[in-house]
Amino acid sequence: MATSSDEMKTLSWRRYQDGDQTWDKWTDKIFAQDTSHKCPTYVHKTPPCQGSCPSGEDIRGWLAIVRQEEKPPEGVEWSEYAFRRSTDANPFPSMMGRVCPAPCQDGCNRNELEDFVGINSVEQYIGDTAIDKGYGFKAGPDTGKKIAIIGGGPAGLAAAYQLRRKGHACTIFEANDALGGMFKFGIPGYRVPRDKLDAEIQRILDMGQVEVKLKTRIGTDVKVEDLEKEYDAILWGIGCQSGRGLPVDGWEGTSNCVSGVAFLKAFNEGRMKVTADKVVCVGGGDTSIDVVSVARRIGHIQHSKPSDLPETIIHDGYVAHDAAVSAAAQGAEVTLTSLFTRDKMTAAEHEVHDALTEGVTVLDGVMPVALIKGADGRATGLKVADCTLEDGRPTPVEGTERVLEADLIVSAIGQGGDMTGLEALDNGRGLMNADKFYQVPDKPGHFVAGDIIRPHLLTTAIGQASVAADSIDEYVRQAEHKRRPKVDVHHFDILRKMEEANLAPEQFSADERGDMRGTADGNWAIHNYEDRSYAEVIPHDELFLGHFKYHARNHRKEEVPTSEEVLGHFKERLIGLSESEAMDEAKRCMSCGMCFECDNCVIFCPQDAVYRVKKGENTTGRYVATDYSRCIGCHICADVCPTGYIKMGLGE
Repeated sequence: MATSSDEMKTLSWRRYQDGDQTWDKWTDKIFAQDTSHKCPTYVHKTPPCQGSCPSGEDIRGWLAIVRQEEKPPEGVEWSEYAFRRSTDANPFPSMMGRVCPAPCQDGCNRNELEDFVGINSVEQYIGDTAIDKGYGFKAGPDTGKKIAIIGGGPAGLAAAYQLRRKGHACTIFEANDALGGMFKFGIPGYRVPRDKLDAEIQRILDMGQVEVKLKTRIGTDVKVEDLEKEYDAILWGIGCQSGRGLPVDGWEGTSNCVSGVAFLKAFNEGRMKVTADKVVCVGGGDTSIDVVSVARRIGHIQHSKPSDLPETIIHDGYVAHDAAVSAAAQGAEVTLTSLFTRDKMTAAEHEVHDALTEGVTVLDGVMPVALIKGADGRATGLKVADCTLEDGRPTPVEGTERVLEADLIVSAIGQGGDMTGLEALDNGRGLMNADKFYQVPDKPGHFVAGDIIRPHLLTTAIGQASVAADSIDEYVRQAEHKRRPKVDVHHFDILRKMEEANLAPEQFSADERGDMRGTADGNWAIHNYEDRSYAEVIPHDELFLGHFKYHARNHRKEEVPTSEEVLGHFKERLIGLSESEAMDEAKRCMSCGMCFECDNCVIFCPQDAVYRVKKGENTTGRYVATDYSRCIGCHICADVCPTGYIKMGLGE
């Protein structure tokens, strides 16, 4: 929750409310004369944005580059340097900047001041700039190993990227006629511009030795056994293309009852030009929002032939509407229902708001009860009721039943995999099992990532692909698997930064130098820098929030059509930030757990004990140090450190 304006006024650099003039027991609480022996040490911690990123991006790092704090190597543009840092974990910054639900922003400590840092908007700027300037990827030295990747969606493409960086050749087998998976067939083009998506996919293919075989289904067109003979390892990233039906009698076999993924696939393939007059979608997540927004855009035709009915197009897979029918389209009446109240729906809040602006009716806290059918067997309505939730299970509230008239009912309540021909890999739930290394249990050489493990976020699939790629690399090199988390979180490594700046310390051997505990001036020592990033995410109450002034977020502009304008509106809604806006937004980052060179500790130290590290010896994460012969342990430096980077612990 953002801090109110009145509360903001009480914050100052002193950390006290206005009017407070004294600190009781000054000597006891500040430095206890010269007996405490507590002096500052410098501690790196993980910021909450990185701690919550499913793909393991170095968010704090690339924000520091955009804000011009961390300088690129000589001869490299800062925009390229930011792109390299961003894509170390995720090769789709342009796409992620648009569609990621951004758990990083939910956890951002800046929320305690006024509003989160617009991480998505800065990432979109990085990605779009990289496309405009033609930045590419480089493959690693050729290893001679060949990896089969089953599925050309976010997980499969991300895995191909990471494997090529390691030097392994890849072949992507995709059942559809194009790569992209849910990016292309699940999300409409006004949210994911196809030119930007195609550019980010092509950048991976341009790494070389990435063969693509489209319209090829493993298990039917190609046997798994043949893949095992030809390739050194197999990665399964087939995603979940089968939607779940509503848990009401008569759903199966009713022609105008369809899944959300089938609806969106028919639209994104260009086959479905119009929909029904009255559409009811059950869901509450991002897929359901896309369904109702698309339905409002394409509208319906007044007098449709049986071949023009939307369910005919959706079910058939080959039939397509004549483009001329869209010219006669009229607005559709579209309703979205959700078990959850609006504040608990999984769809992004702004997406729900946009749907309402576009004329969608949202009924929250209701559940489907029964299907209403006509004499011809088609659904004519959906009976719903208000509900209560207990342990995630809905219970209808007696006396609240009503019928929502419908010509098309769409279920967007979840999805599963299509395991036809892959029954040996099916875990009994239409999904695949994975161990902690993202190996398929009891199937050596088989690995898995993405929705086919459990449908989740696009960023989760990409993060899993990165871990799976490392496991595949270890497998083909016959190396022991390293213990690691389910999804990597980026951790700052000061030694890596010092090596990058040619400041790597000398190797220290106690046998040669003796037991030299405590501090030292030798260049083998990193002077009192401690890495807790692997164990700790820094909370807002460890920061000095009084340092940060009010700084309004640079909101991306949106072209959201009204209910009167929405029909036929397929322009991208998000308008990206300019360079100056992106830089200004990046400056709002508080660099939680990392020094951002504000100089507070240098300015306020009464003993001049804290000093800047010599210009030729400093680097990101190593900007200040302490002369402990001068330090009296007053802890003013820790008090005025905005990022929680300075801790009083040395000497205990």
